[in-house]
Amino acid sequence: MIPDKRLTEEEVVAELRDGMTIAIGGWASRRKPMSLVRAIVRSSLKDLTIVSYGGPDIGLLCAAGKVRKAVYGFVSLDTIPLEPHFRIARQSGTVEAMELDEGMLLLGLQAAAWRVPFLPTRAGLGSDLLRMMPEILTVRSPYPGPDGSEGEELVAMPAIELDAALIHMNRADQGGNAQFLGPDLYMDDLMAMAAGKTFMSTERIVPTEELAATGSFHTQRISRLMVTGVVEAPHGAHFTECPPDYGRDEAFQKEYAATVSSAELWDAFRAKYLDGTEADYQRAVGVSS
Repeated sequence: MIPDKRLTEEEVVAELRDGMTIAIGGWASRRKPMSLVRAIVRSSLKDLTIVSYGGPDIGLLCAAGKVRKAVYGFVSLDTIPLEPHFRIARQSGTVEAMELDEGMLLLGLQAAAWRVPFLPTRAGLGSDLLRMMPEILTVRSPYPGPDGSEGEELVAMPAIELDAALIHMNRADQGGNAQFLGPDLYMDDLMAMAAGKTFMSTERIVPTEELAATGSFHTQRISRLMVTGVVEAPHGAHFTECPPDYGRDEAFQKEYAATVSSAELWDAFRAKYLDGTEADYQRAVGVSS
């Protein structure tokens, strides 16, 4: 019997608390759990640490005053190289930042998923990263080199401990088994395994047997053992892309990015698109079914 873990966006937010460290899946402006992000924007949550291969998830939450600290490998809208609301937050110093090499971020998530305190890597050696973030330490390999020399010094990338993770998948069953149908899983599985609780939105909830019929086995990388709750959210990744279901809404992304130029534009954008329900948002952007 497949358990029923179906929730609404509001029920997911009710499980979150001020000050939590929350990972958000996807990559830049690709398959982000935006309906869950919008639900956080509408909530009273604050002082969050957001861990992400960042896109409009970080930007929206920074603009809404929800972020205390961002941990990221980059924050981009893909066709707009630097997320503008995040840029303003960094330049004004309103958020703390942990800027990591993309591989270091992966290893931090992997270490947390494997329940080990750190993983060794050469990434970051020879850069200013260790000088700027003295909390990231190095470790000497206990194994000699091939010529018998002393083991090399490596970066000890610490586990990135997560209170919760938010991800979006193309298809899922009611118990939280899920699959991606686009070109990449990104790091969503690592986030799900690393987090204390994982909440997943999906384009469509289907019977379990349909998952195998929809894509090859390698696409079924999210297990119900990783998932606390699942939200059926058609167009839930909008305005980011979620192939093959839909592409990025470039016109809307440009409209969003333009709001960085004044507080009045942002306030108008928020009132039009973000202050109402998710159904209100989808009607306003013209994607409601």
